[in-house]
Amino acid sequence: MEGVDYLSDERKKAQFDVEAMKVAWAGSHEAFNVTDRMAKLVANDPVFEKFSKPLLDRKDLFKNSLRKAAYAWKLIQDLRLSDEEAKWLRHYIDEPNYTDLQWEMFVPALEGQTTEEQKKKWLPLAKNMQIIGCYAQTELGHGSNVQGLETTATFDPQTDEFIIHSPTITSSKWWPGGMGKVATHGIVYARLIINGQFHGVHGFIVQLRSMDNHFPLPGITVGDIGLKFGHGAYNTMDNGVLRFDHVRIPRNQMLMRVSQVTKEGKFVVSDVPRQLMYGTMVSVRQTIVADASKALSRAVCIATRYSTIRRQFGSRNGGPETQVIDYKTQQSRLFPLLASAYAFRFVSEWLKLLYTNVKQRLADNDFSTLPEAHACTAGLKSLTTAATADGIDECRKLCGGHGYLVSSGLPELYAYYVAACTYEGENVVLMLQVSRFLVKTVSEIGIKQPVGTTAYFGRVKALMQNNCTVQTAKDWLNIGTIVEAFEARAARMAVDCGQRLAKFENSEEGFAELSPDLVEASLAHCQLIVVSKFIERLQQEIPGKGVKDMLQVLCYVYAFFLIHKHQGDFLATGYLTSKQAALANEQLKNLYSKVRPNAIALVDSFNHTDHYLGSILGRYDGNVYPKLYEAAWKDPFNDSIVADGIHQYIQPILRQTLHSAKL
Repeated sequence: MEGVDYLSDERKKAQFDVEAMKVAWAGSHEAFNVTDRMAKLVANDPVFEKFSKPLLDRKDLFKNSLRKAAYAWKLIQDLRLSDEEAKWLRHYIDEPNYTDLQWEMFVPALEGQTTEEQKKKWLPLAKNMQIIGCYAQTELGHGSNVQGLETTATFDPQTDEFIIHSPTITSSKWWPGGMGKVATHGIVYARLIINGQFHGVHGFIVQLRSMDNHFPLPGITVGDIGLKFGHGAYNTMDNGVLRFDHVRIPRNQMLMRVSQVTKEGKFVVSDVPRQLMYGTMVSVRQTIVADASKALSRAVCIATRYSTIRRQFGSRNGGPETQVIDYKTQQSRLFPLLASAYAFRFVSEWLKLLYTNVKQRLADNDFSTLPEAHACTAGLKSLTTAATADGIDECRKLCGGHGYLVSSGLPELYAYYVAACTYEGENVVLMLQVSRFLVKTVSEIGIKQPVGTTAYFGRVKALMQNNCTVQTAKDWLNIGTIVEAFEARAARMAVDCGQRLAKFENSEEGFAELSPDLVEASLAHCQLIVVSKFIERLQQEIPGKGVKDMLQVLCYVYAFFLIHKHQGDFLATGYLTSKQAALANEQLKNLYSKVRPNAIALVDSFNHTDHYLGSILGRYDGNVYPKLYEAAWKDPFNDSIVADGIHQYIQPILRQTLHSAKL
């Protein structure tokens, strides 16, 4: 039945103010108002319809995404939307396309890595979409190792130009989004060569296509790399392949904020440190952490609503079957993911503030906080994307067979999202970068005061000696006890790695040998950050009846879930006894009964429109079965009663005339 809210009884169980929780999730009243307005603007505009997406072939998928992007750009201009509003509008359209790269990679790179003079020329063009840019770094043979890139930029002093060239197949630029069919320009990373000498990898602005007819310019071969995982998912994006055959560009198209090449061919490094290059990376990874909480919240919202609607087994005397969400096995898989979505949301808010602070310092030529910001964003990008990708797939399984239908929204969400584990830094490689930062911090204990997220190393002696004092399950419900457990585990793992590394004559050999343990130590450090930032958020003012109490429950769920999942670490480092670990798990199960009556209200607090969720199983009104039935008949495959090919290939088998049939 239309207009009936099948989840209204669940909504009445809420023990907190849902409207206030929506504000807590959004970050502020202003943020809530912007996101709510933009989500509704997209949901109510038929141009942004997306349920037909899985039925389109690749060419139509791509053309459709171009149409939506053009319409969105017109809306942005007609409605005079602010940068923040435009960002959310693009987010809620929920379709990867070239504009993602324009605003998240191309423009930030121009802002962070060009001189004032270059900014004046290129930024207005990019911000008005008079040029469309991509970020051409990754190559067919090289991803994470930027120093291993093969594309060359050779300076020609005779003409005052750089010659951009792809010497091998593996030097082809491969993967940049927006490059395959759309971008007019690219920021291309290449090996700078002057007089036969190599001067590191640098960025160059290279025009790829004619502004008149969109044809590739002479010396440029460019195209799309083909279908990717899933169907709709990321296939609306033209990830590209690009090769250069001695393409010449003016000298002033090198990104020159950090280093320059003079007319005479002299390589000059400015007083701006090279770490500035991390600025763009820190910005992008901070956005990825925020996106992880959004993607996980979508999957959790679908799985929670459907787990409440779905009934299975347990009926007595012909009464209703049990709601799937009431099974303890369902709760123990679903509720930690619900808690994780909130945890990632709050750590992303903190990361945003950290980035704003770093950006401010960079503007004042203060680079002191960059290494820590780099380690934080790298580690949290790795942690949140890995947990979110796994979490989305777990939510699919939590929805049983129906979760496998594209109309559940989960297969497409997973196929789209899982790429985040690889782009902008492969997750294991990023954790190894974090471990270098940790080992350096450990080696400087007693010489240099650790600050920020590593401040706990300043108390390393106590963390190495004191053990957990918990004696009852209730003792665990103490913020200080939880933080200390995570600090002790992280410190002990990092110090252990540091001590073992010190025994190697060659430190690089040691790093290679101990890399699996270093990754685990980095994960422990990053999980400590997420837990402690969730706790810090709880120490701030959070208005609304019952909101803070509910968030406290989710914070405990997240922490105890991690203690249970990584019990081996906590026991092996000697901080916990097996009895204490069991008590934490007992407390975790108690907390699930506090989450249960609030589960629907907690996912309602994400404020996702049905359009954005794109899921029949996750509908706000819970009207799942009639809509699944309807959708099946709308599939074009059901347009004909007898499918094409039946008469030709099935009938001869049934009639036993296959041997004489022309196949």
